[in-house]
Amino acid sequence: MSSERTGRLAGKTAIVTGAGRGIGRAIALSYAEEGANVVVASRSRGTVEAVVAEITAKGGTALGITCDVGSREEIDAMVDQTVAHFGGVDILVNNAQGFGTADKPEGSPGYVPLESFPDDIWDHTFQTGLKATLYGMQAVFPHMKEHGGKIINFGSGNGVGAMKGTAAYNATKEGIRALTRTAANEWGRYSIYVNVLVPTIVTDSANAFFEDRPGIKEKLIGTIPLRRWGDVDRDIGPVAVFLACADSDFVTGQTLHVDGGQILHA
Repeated sequence: MSSERTGRLAGKTAIVTGAGRGIGRAIALSYAEEGANVVVASRSRGTVEAVVAEITAKGGTALGITCDVGSREEIDAMVDQTVAHFGGVDILVNNAQGFGTADKPEGSPGYVPLESFPDDIWDHTFQTGLKATLYGMQAVFPHMKEHGGKIINFGSGNGVGAMKGTAAYNATKEGIRALTRTAANEWGRYSIYVNVLVPTIVTDSANAFFEDRPGIKEKLIGTIPLRRWGDVDRDIGPVAVFLACADSDFVTGQTLHVDGGQILHA
């Protein structure tokens, strides 16, 4: 693994959902570089196997699990398999999020006016977002209750800034922030730390979002004081490592904006 890393997660086991690409992949690789056993979880077997191979080729330890986070049963099975394989779970990253509907998934939240927002998109967004995050947290709680743990959830600048046309996504991401604060308050006595990342990072999903909205990428760059988009490999992994290791042992219930200062314009 990289000689620049310090092994801050040595001996820890981390589950990262949506780890087949983008932000999840970057976090999984960063955790492996820091010495963690990493469970690479995603719906696609192909992307799971690719990331596992990438980690193991660099000397890391990884287990690939296909999982639809919209299913409580599959999340429970993912956690059970993790514990059976590695002996426990110390870190959970709830990164996965579905768009569109269960029958017609999409790569990003499409524009839908609030007054005509359909139930099927709303329900799928919440099932794979807020409810999936809750399912994951509930599944790891019995294991973390005994020895503590770190949970990292994901919000979105769409929710913070109330972007037009993405009501379900905005609501599920803001719901996740409230759920995170509640969990931090209830579970702090067990040394379970729960925080939120709100990234402004260019991913496949972000690019799909931009393609549906010509000109929005150029417009939004003006709201970022650092005048650049976050890079998935450079900018997200180190912050996720911080929230997963002992360096953040007095940080819980917080939202960290990895956004180049964009929150200043929300």
